Amino acid sequence: MERGLVIAGRNAVREALQREPLHLEKVLLQRGARGLQHLRKIATRAGVPVQELPSAGLARHSGNTPHQGALALRATLAYHNVWNMLARIAPSLDKVRQQRPRLLLLDGIQDPRNFGALVRTAVAAGVAGIIVPQRRMAPLSTAMIKASSGMAMRIPIARVGRLAEIIPPLKERGFHVYGASALGMESIWEVDWARPVALVLGGEGAGLRKDTEQSCDCTVAIPMAGDTESLNVAVAAGVLLFVALRPMTPER
Repeated sequence: MERGLVIAGRNAVREALQREPLHLEKVLLQRGARGLQHLRKIATRAGVPVQELPSAGLARHSGNTPHQGALALRATLAYHNVWNMLARIAPSLDKVRQQRPRLLLLDGIQDPRNFGALVRTAVAAGVAGIIVPQRRMAPLSTAMIKASSGMAMRIPIARVGRLAEIIPPLKERGFHVYGASALGMESIWEVDWARPVALVLGGEGAGLRKDTEQSCDCTVAIPMAGDTESLNVAVAAGVLLFVALRPMTPER
């Protein structure tokens, strides 16, 4: 849990006002900045106090994070309990097999911008929940929320000690666990995505931890042409999650 979290950026502030205004202490807007009246109107309708500050005042709250003239102060942002999250997403083996939910597991993503981009992509791809480890993982910070364009408020994010510990319970609940790796044993075109899937992505550079990779059902790779060896983790997630989504999308 983080106290006094600052949500920065116009899109992220708008998303917070629309999604959970009761959790916001107040909105801070830059005095004299253009294009902020819509945020003031949304905040007023939601019953959230608005305070105007000069640029230097916003900088004191935001630190080094770009804010575009808009901040929202939130008292807390808590991780979800993983067992409560799974109870909602995967209440029984039959439900999992019927609904085929998607989970995203992130193994040591330390760049908050990548974390935010991954969260945003996960929401767009219909992922039901995200699980992260305690160590070597970017926090639910201001920079991450801004990078997600506020999408971090739309998806449950649970934290566990080590991802390798949660993978066996996921399998027991009917999930097939695929680890993304440049040296994956199977191509993304060969994997059966028409099943409940938990996709695991490793950190920038280091990739999957050894115990995490060994716990997966298999590792999958994105075929690439030329001399490119790997993709940015957020880009790779976009490719994998939308390939995984295709069997779930009705034909038009």
